[in-house]
Amino acid sequence: MTTTATDDSQLSFDELGTPLRETTFVVVDLETTGGRHGEDAITEIGAVKVRGGEVLGEFGTLVNPGRPIPLEIVRLTGITEAMVYPAPPVAEVLPAFLEFAAGAVLVAHNAGFDTGFLKAACTRHGYAWPKPPVLCTVKLARRVLTRDEAPSCKLSALAAMFSASTTPNHRALDDARATVDVLHALLERLGPLGVHSLEELFDYLPEVTPAQRRKRTLAAGLPSASGVYMFRGPSEEVLYVGTASDLRRRVRQYFTGSESRGRIREMVALATRVDTVVCAHSLEAEVRELRLLAAHRPQYNRRSKNPQAGWWVVLTEEAFPRLSVVRRARDGALGPFRTRGAADSAAAAISDATGLRTCTQRIPAKGARGTPCALAELGRCGAPCAGRQDVASYALGAQVVQDLASGQSTAPFERLAAQLAELAATERFEEAALRRDRLANLVRAVDRGQRMAALAALPEVVAARPDEHGGWEFAVVRHGRLASAGVARRGTPPMPVVAALVAAAETVLPGEGPLRGAPAEETGVVLRWLARQGTRLVHCDQPWSVPVRSAAAWLDWVDRAVAGRGGYQGAN
Repeated sequence: MTTTATDDSQLSFDELGTPLRETTFVVVDLETTGGRHGEDAITEIGAVKVRGGEVLGEFGTLVNPGRPIPLEIVRLTGITEAMVYPAPPVAEVLPAFLEFAAGAVLVAHNAGFDTGFLKAACTRHGYAWPKPPVLCTVKLARRVLTRDEAPSCKLSALAAMFSASTTPNHRALDDARATVDVLHALLERLGPLGVHSLEELFDYLPEVTPAQRRKRTLAAGLPSASGVYMFRGPSEEVLYVGTASDLRRRVRQYFTGSESRGRIREMVALATRVDTVVCAHSLEAEVRELRLLAAHRPQYNRRSKNPQAGWWVVLTEEAFPRLSVVRRARDGALGPFRTRGAADSAAAAISDATGLRTCTQRIPAKGARGTPCALAELGRCGAPCAGRQDVASYALGAQVVQDLASGQSTAPFERLAAQLAELAATERFEEAALRRDRLANLVRAVDRGQRMAALAALPEVVAARPDEHGGWEFAVVRHGRLASAGVARRGTPPMPVVAALVAAAETVLPGEGPLRGAPAEETGVVLRWLARQGTRLVHCDQPWSVPVRSAAAWLDWVDRAVAGRGGYQGAN
């Protein structure tokens, strides 16, 4: 279903905004190992969910950052390495937090700091950032309060000014509770100014441009449903594609102070129309977004516009094969890796473990008389270039790579872990830590690829998830691609809906490569949805499994290594 809003529409009465008293806010605070979200890590998350002045719930947990906590941070927060040692890593905490905050306005004091860390964690661990509306209480305070009233907008100063019930102490949950009191006090100041809705609140912030205000009518008539939206320009070109759980609410945010990205403001100024496609649920919306990005390649989207995005590690086809990083996969490839650097690192690690050459010269099957390089002298290459290794013995290393890709062996992991033990025994801890992280990343990537390949091998999978209204969300997946999606509302018999979805599902013919021709990003999105807690298999026409000797056997090792627990031991 596609709907369109143009800039000659007029807002209806029920589209004037969401009353603040009916708006759900999730006030969040983070403690971290430092101020750089690309390099530092989260040590604690605290959040409070409120609506209409009432606390609906709280979320609080320490997080194992997987790295040392600087002494100055320990002094500031009181959070020690002993405290975070037994805590879950952020990859385990994120899904629960994202579920807690789903559908709410995210509030933080100096919001750019907290959202920067949350976005970075989502990117690092393969979770989609839900793009909620974000309200910064620092910016709001600077807009509402005079400098005489509040010379400082630090949380401690505002909490004291408004007599907050909780004193900020650089612990996440307490600081979030204090921020709730500050938020409520600031919102009380806005009532007499005529600010009564969420849209009016964001409009009150100083960042709204005249172009954003003029374009508000683009949101008129859009449905309050899950789906995909497309901003179109004056020549009907697609400028930007996005997803939303509530299309009308999300599009409205582009015309408020919550949207501060310069390039997006430029896009809004160019837009003449917004088209939407209503989807059955979030999975269908994500998949449609990927397909629309690939089809239209909109200039204002930064995320990948290549449906086959990803890098693969393959064996070259020659007498003495080496590992090569390529864009197009073939059978036996390892991947997909999200970046070229990650693929290069994986290829280097596997070459270290198997003794495969890393040089790019062509070596004849017989009669090679080259000069061996330094790696041969270090015992890390058999020097086939100098005739020291024949095709048959060299092929044993290549076979190890093939067995790793097919899930028949984890020998490279075992050899790399043994190297870590040797480095640790000689107290070369810095080098050991670097190699530990390289091995952990390799295990995760190979495991992800093997699980994606296992899904892509299945002709058909039908899965269901309970929705928040007592009904069921369904997905029909064929060879790693979403073939059909639908919903059985509460009280509707689900199996007839499933039968109709299967009958109407897209025909998917398997292609070549580990993913049977499926786009890597789409298969990854589908796999994450299927792996979420609460998902149930309705039908699977073949056994869905990975081999016993797949990389999954090493995930416990990765968890221990990242947490600094027994990082140089082998898998159980």
